[in-house]
Amino acid sequence: MSQRVAAVSALAGLAVTLAAGAASAHVTANPSTAEPGSYSKVSFRVPNEEKSADTTKLEVDLPADHPIASVSVRPVPGWKIKVEKAKLATPLKVEGGELTEAVSKITWSGGKITPGEFQEFDVSMGPLPTGVDRLMFKAAQTYSNGDVVNWNQDPGNGGQEPEHPAPTIHLVAAASGANAKDASTRVTAADSPASPDDGTARLLGGLGLGFGVVGLAVGVYGLTRRRAS
Repeated sequence: MSQRVAAVSALAGLAVTLAAGAASAHVTANPSTAEPGSYSKVSFRVPNEEKSADTTKLEVDLPADHPIASVSVRPVPGWKIKVEKAKLATPLKVEGGELTEAVSKITWSGGKITPGEFQEFDVSMGPLPTGVDRLMFKAAQTYSNGDVVNWNQDPGNGGQEPEHPAPTIHLVAAASGANAKDASTRVTAADSPASPDDGTARLLGGLGLGFGVVGLAVGVYGLTRRRAS
């Protein structure tokens, strides 16, 4: 009897662990890929990971080592937007001259993202740099209870993901011919609402998996009891 109870407890514990891990949703940049030298609309997707606090501010740092000449933001109802610029150590050559300063930080504040919801903040930027394979945007997410989550860790290029990866765009040259069609299909699938980047989908999927394991544990326990009787 004690062995059956221990087995059920272990399975239930595994379910809780799986659900908690899958429920972790990150601040991400979407789409996750763009073409070097192009102009792109980037959506910073922000899910609320807290159970009893609202997200009230998002700060996004633009990479200082690869400044972007043109940056504009889309208004978000209920949110105030502050755009900060910084002097460039090396002027950036642009059409018609040189750029001596560029946008360094964008802050959205005054609104709220309630538990179980997410918000997207759109930024148009370009031309994206060439000669580099990715852009990393360090971000800070502030909650109404005073907690601040810094999404500033280098996500790397595969392997185990850190706890708080920074939103990242991978710069990939445009494919041609049949390869272009295949690449377009992959990007579209990655940016669909069912993408793993969608915090809400990840949360629901994790909870479903957790409840499934709990149900299996209960079934096993019931079967062993019937056999014992």
